[in-house]
Amino acid sequence: MEISIKDFLKLDIKDEVFIIETDTVYGIGCLYSSEIGAKRIMDIKGRDESKFFSLLVSNMYQVEELTTDSKKYIDITDKYWPGAITFIYTKSDKVRDYISKTDTVGLRMPASPKVLRLMEKFGPIIMTSLNKSGEKPLTKYSDTLKYVGTVDYIIQGSDLSGIPSTVYDLKNKKTLREGSIHID
Repeated sequence: MEISIKDFLKLDIKDEVFIIETDTVYGIGCLYSSEIGAKRIMDIKGRDESKFFSLLVSNMYQVEELTTDSKKYIDITDKYWPGAITFIYTKSDKVRDYISKTDTVGLRMPASPKVLRLMEKFGPIIMTSLNKSGEKPLTKYSDTLKYVGTVDYIIQGSDLSGIPSTVYDLKNKKTLREGSIHID
């Protein structure tokens, strides 16, 4: 079902899967507390269960709750967030294995007022690019509509740039995926 962000924020969601524009590409997501939602996303994408999910966050309080080492990296995160960069942290015990089976978790604070509003209400969300595994992420709103009936909600949006986020491992000071942000 297509829905405005205003109407979506009035809902009480638990295990629902939704599509929303980020500041880079369209994403498919659910609440980070929903293992049912995470499994549905894996099925929709045809994603290998060995891959982990990243989480989107809206503030540093959420980062502190989900990691054990966030304070060590505050200078670099303050420089680049909000923005198109996912930082890899050591995860806290609040991050379940269906999100990441390793001792790390990827977190991103997007520069998207729509997504930030969503997380201010619902908390952190599991988010991955909207595409079948191995295909290019979707950037046009009209292309998201082929998922009507597959996901619970498609939050109305506009066309996007399509440049993915950079992924940076904080502990090892290493870029794992080069995106629109370059770290020296």
